[in-house]
Amino acid sequence: MATDGFELENFLPYRLNRAAEFVALRFAAQYRARYQLTRPEWRTLAALGSSGRSMTATEIGAHSTMHKTKVSRAVFSLEQRRWLKREEDGRDRRFEHLALTPAGEQAYKELTELASRYQAELLSMLGTEDMAALSTGLRAVERAMKKATARG
Repeated sequence: MATDGFELENFLPYRLNRAAEFVALRFAAQYRARYQLTRPEWRTLAALGSSGRSMTATEIGAHSTMHKTKVSRAVFSLEQRRWLKREEDGRDRRFEHLALTPAGEQAYKELTELASRYQAELLSMLGTEDMAALSTGLRAVERAMKKATARG
């Protein structure tokens, strides 16, 4: 235990980050092995696929909490795979609208099936009661952070 009374192991941001990293790394190993995707590529594909519409790189970054350089590299890579297409904004050439191609939509469908299986695996590891408690706790954190952000 630290002499100042601070215990890193009980610090909520540290615990949330560690838990998220453990959970994300297990899933990342699956989509990396099957599709050779990086985490930013998966998150970009997931943002586009789940939105059901075209998005700008800025919107993808906000949706997935990724820095614009990571989004840019992921967009380039997904475009190289022919999973993503770009379309210039007719009113403002600084913006591009990004959308999944039919091949990208198929990859997204397959990856969501993989994600659903992983979610079921997590449920079996945690159990229904702990999964519900975790979900309730995360909702509480998200709600509190949203309120704090809105207040500035």
